[in-house]
Amino acid sequence: MNRVESKTRDQSAIHYVIPSLENRHFTGRESTLDELQQKLFIQASAERLALFGLGGIGKTQVALQLARWVKAHVPDYSIFWAPALSLESFEQACSQIAKELQIPQNTDGESVMESVQRQLSSDKAGKWLFIVDNADDKDLLFNKLDHYFPISNNGVMLLTTRSHEVALSFAGRDIVELQPMTTEEGIAFLTKIVGENFLGDRNSTIQLLEELNFLPLAIVQAAHYICRNGGTATRYLQLMHKTEKDRMSLASREFYDRTRYRGLTNALATTWLISFKQIQGFDPSAADLLEFISYLEPKGIPRSILPTLELEEKMEYSIGTLCSYGFLTMRDNGNMFDVHSLVQLSTRSWITDAGKSQQIIATLTHHMDKRFPSDEHINREIWRMYLPHALEILRREESQDVSERYTLLSKVGKCMLADGRAKESITLFGEVCAWNESRYNEEHPSRLASQHELAGAYESNGQIKQAVELLEHVVAVQERTLDEEHPSRLASQHVLAGAYKSNGQIKQAVELLEHVVAVEERTLDEEHPSRLASQHELARAYESNGQIKQAVELLEHVVAVEERTLDEEHPDRLASQHELARAYKSNGQIKQAMELLEHVVAMRERTLDEEHPDRLASQHELAGVYESNGQIKQAVELLEHVVAVQERTLDEEHPSRLASQHELARAYESNGQIKQAMELLEHVVAVQERTLDEEHPSRLASQHELARAYESNGQIKQAVELLEHVVAVEERTLDEEHPDRLASQHELARVYKSNGQIKQAVELLEHVVAVRERTLDKEHPDRLASQAALAKAYKSNGQIKQAVELLEHVVAVRERTLDEEHPSRLASQHELESIKKSTK
Repeated sequence: MNRVESKTRDQSAIHYVIPSLENRHFTGRESTLDELQQKLFIQASAERLALFGLGGIGKTQVALQLARWVKAHVPDYSIFWAPALSLESFEQACSQIAKELQIPQNTDGESVMESVQRQLSSDKAGKWLFIVDNADDKDLLFNKLDHYFPISNNGVMLLTTRSHEVALSFAGRDIVELQPMTTEEGIAFLTKIVGENFLGDRNSTIQLLEELNFLPLAIVQAAHYICRNGGTATRYLQLMHKTEKDRMSLASREFYDRTRYRGLTNALATTWLISFKQIQGFDPSAADLLEFISYLEPKGIPRSILPTLELEEKMEYSIGTLCSYGFLTMRDNGNMFDVHSLVQLSTRSWITDAGKSQQIIATLTHHMDKRFPSDEHINREIWRMYLPHALEILRREESQDVSERYTLLSKVGKCMLADGRAKESITLFGEVCAWNESRYNEEHPSRLASQHELAGAYESNGQIKQAVELLEHVVAVQERTLDEEHPSRLASQHVLAGAYKSNGQIKQAVELLEHVVAVEERTLDEEHPSRLASQHELARAYESNGQIKQAVELLEHVVAVEERTLDEEHPDRLASQHELARAYKSNGQIKQAMELLEHVVAMRERTLDEEHPDRLASQHELAGVYESNGQIKQAVELLEHVVAVQERTLDEEHPSRLASQHELARAYESNGQIKQAMELLEHVVAVQERTLDEEHPSRLASQHELARAYESNGQIKQAVELLEHVVAVEERTLDEEHPDRLASQHELARVYKSNGQIKQAVELLEHVVAVRERTLDKEHPDRLASQAALAKAYKSNGQIKQAVELLEHVVAVRERTLDEEHPSRLASQHELESIKKSTK
């Protein structure tokens, strides 16, 4: 028979033994209450039911609310309540029940608990609900109390516990987990206690509730503090954010709460200490694990980061213990965990009180240093999971004197640098440098290595001068202390040359790399990776110095060796092919460049993640070749993909992200999307003017490109002004034959022409053409572009014969070297026809 529909018996037979706990703070939890009502009384599908959840989450209050609902809606049920805090508390409750039921004393020495069990197990007891509250001690419950629980077809039992294991053992599958309050329930709950005037603004209230994990006990504790001190939710939140000691002090504040048992601790930190001590008693490994976890970031804790136990089964059991008590929440098929931030805070508070924090932090730092991966891209997914937890450990003052802290700082710095977080990595590497400088002399390898790392971070962040200065120091020390052929000395010279190149000191870069290559060619095998890497870098420096033929020749050698010795998918082989394609493009060998880059991109798309920097770099470069070959739509499409990925994964100031945005803007301009080009370039220039020196090549290149966009948009004066600035800087810092200097002079001449400054345009273009005819092949695109531009300037200046003669030459070369539909070929043919028609 449905229990709710059963006939009401004589009211004199109904008994209520319910605690006098106040329930005025209870609000929400209707869904949980409804589930209990359904299982126990409406559907009557369970005779034993367990309600479990984290300490302080409100289990007692939900059980009390259920008891009062039964009293009001199922009046033929007696209600009995017994706390299982201890054997004594349970026995005392049984004494009250025996008194209420007037159970006669049994002469054979029967205990009061046995008397109650016997009475309620008999049919004459009628229908009853027996609530066993706070049944957290597994040993007490199943070794001492369980056999006193009554069994009757007329009765149902509800047990509340913090332990999922206890809940399962007591009720099998008939368990209900009490979840934290919802946002609206939390606001209503807090408002009911403190009133509207103490809340503050809604956003602060919600933030406070989130910080309190929507736990009723934590909310009540905060509410009592707010009311006592005449504060607000906003002020309480500020105190929580002050220092960890302030936060611990708040969590440890005792207060009187009539909704909880007299004598039971109300402070959140000490409430959970009961559970922690229980865990320490029967599963010490789980307690140690909780201490470890308490110093990590609370969300997204990978299982792989945790210390392992000698047996996997023991590890599984200990994790299960913490999950059972609600201290850990499992997700991602058990490979990831979350922990309540307040649980962490309470655990750290106990650790501090026990004087164990220094020891635990030292152990944790040592463990994290061993577990943290290298910055190889294959480890990227792992280091991104580990980074928040490593940073959380590194911010602890207790780790300051732990030597492993500094190797961990270095590892974390390298990974952050690989992720484009250069500014943050500088802070970390700077701390490592300071540590090494305070302990080692100037010549110590560890000190020099950390300076080397910091310089690399400076260069990535656009702080080129600092990088050069620091690397020059490292190289100077090593040249004084190491043999000329020492690998570390050569490696530092190699990196310094790269910094020189980034700083526009191309001659110094070439000179230093020629030295490194000469030494390595004398001391290393032809196939040695270091020798090939230095030749690769020298070729890049040659290209930057306008020595394109030398660059091509050297890279073809490197590629030939690597194609003979390395797998097709090897990163070094692909990197050299990528660089050779760039050199081909600079040398006007567009088809060869495109063919090689399409191969590299295909390889990298098959072997690397979508976000991998090398894959994106090759797609970027291929888009540039497409543009040079007149395949503008393909270029735009590919660059939009690259930029979208980088905007999702790299910082706004990351050089690679800015370079791709720059290149996309150029493609937009070539595609007639002038406004989009100008908007994107203005953003790039603004960022670079904020982060790079005035003479930095990347900053000048973007200003150059923005000037071109201004010209295309009819903003001629702005274009002239910006290009005159770029040319002035480059004439001060670059050789006369430098490709960048010539490109800017070429562009300024074009803008002069658009601005009606024809004589200045002719004069500047004649200079550019003269230099390029002296330094570039007859078929080189840049040489032809300058000759075509000079022809147009001649035309505007009335020098028609010179214009026709020069354009006929350009057209002849382009018809021989470019596809019939190539835009540059068509443009020069059109211009030549136009001049000839105008002279007839």
